[in-house]
Amino acid sequence: MTDGAEAFRASYDVSRETLDRLRIHAALLEKWNPRINLVSKSTLSTLWARHTLDSAQLFEQRPEGAAHWADLGSGGGFPGLVLAILAHEAAPELRFTLVESDLRKATFLRTVATETGIGADIVTERIESLEPLGADVLSARALAPLPRLLGFAARHLAPTGRALFPKGVSHATEIEDSLASWRFDVQKIPSRTDPASVILNIGGITHV
Repeated sequence: MTDGAEAFRASYDVSRETLDRLRIHAALLEKWNPRINLVSKSTLSTLWARHTLDSAQLFEQRPEGAAHWADLGSGGGFPGLVLAILAHEAAPELRFTLVESDLRKATFLRTVATETGIGADIVTERIESLEPLGADVLSARALAPLPRLLGFAARHLAPTGRALFPKGVSHATEIEDSLASWRFDVQKIPSRTDPASVILNIGGITHV
């Protein structure tokens, strides 16, 4: 994990303290993963590039003045826990809510939050039944197709909020499929970890 951490720091400038918190996250994930399958075992050797850096790149896309970030289906902490760790120093005013309905994964998230000393509200409820969060920014990674994610965003975003969804090579098809039920504005930001992938920055979401 050491080489991966230093390569991450070379790509994404963070303090030594923040890097140490990310190392704790990575070490705990490696320890817990055989029991609760937080990430695919085949991706553990490239954890820092495949998961940590891929998550961290969302941080610079946050809306100016955002006060509340909600992450849906947080699982192993990607992207929500990584973002909360980055914000601990870089944007301490930013509050995080991580939604994870699986009790074991939520316990993992709470353990990392405690071990790293970061503040994050971890909610063990179904996204669909959770009271609207009114978040300024909302994220979800590898959770659901875009039409379903837009339903979550319409429920949990503040009226002027933005959704940040990392998507792969099929993002154009997902956008096209979404237009059958939704209207929205979307910006496509190239991914720093995969030339075929993008971050979809979405707002103005309305159902049709």
